[in-house]
Amino acid sequence: MDLIRDSLVFVWDSASDVLPIAIFLFAFQLFVIRERIPNFKQIVVGFAFVIVGLGLFLVGLEQSLFPLGRLMAQQLTDPAFLESVHGHVRESLVWQDFYWVYLFAAAIGFSTTLAEPALMAVSIKANVVSAGAVGVWGLRVAVALGVGFGVALGCFRIITGLPLQYFIAAGYLVVIVQTTMAPKMIVPLAYDSGGVTTSTVTVPLITALGLGLAEAVPGRSPLLDGFGLVAFASLFPIISVLAYGQFAVLKGKT
Repeated sequence: MDLIRDSLVFVWDSASDVLPIAIFLFAFQLFVIRERIPNFKQIVVGFAFVIVGLGLFLVGLEQSLFPLGRLMAQQLTDPAFLESVHGHVRESLVWQDFYWVYLFAAAIGFSTTLAEPALMAVSIKANVVSAGAVGVWGLRVAVALGVGFGVALGCFRIITGLPLQYFIAAGYLVVIVQTTMAPKMIVPLAYDSGGVTTSTVTVPLITALGLGLAEAVPGRSPLLDGFGLVAFASLFPIISVLAYGQFAVLKGKT
């Protein structure tokens, strides 16, 4: 019963969020464009599906993805697990002791990115527009590698407590240098790749992972250290896609 009640609450909240958008679109169509709304019934049914789907998705986040991310972070940093892996637990843990966290973070970042519907759509369109020069799987794997590396590096930052701004500034410096050398047709696509990766599947899991990790590692604050993984997941796909374009050019010259 609690799950049904929570689901209805989330659906109602979703309806409250979507309703202003629908009112604006319908009003714009009727009073600015001054034409009847085509396929009105179909659009209304579509909005209903969006509301119900968004509400159920939010329930899934609260009931599954967020707890899963926190649970994995807690288990991978548990002293009993570290003792079973290393055979002992040091009095003061160092960043090398958490290599399973880095591997798990990289795997989560890579796999969730491959499953992103937005990335699939962008990859297909890029392949069509470029007449096959940009491969669908090549782009998806390049983006997924960037996200996987970025999430793993973000977890390293949380564990060590190093300042976030240094990593982001250094990353964008690399992006600037790469932009001057990468093929022009790949640059806009690379910059968009940082946005399409941080979508419905990736963000909830890596956010939960970051918060759980910050709660589990001694001396870390969930508010100060738990956030920031999404920034890594947005930045490093740009680097990996630019590198993918540079590699394609070099391969074409050989």
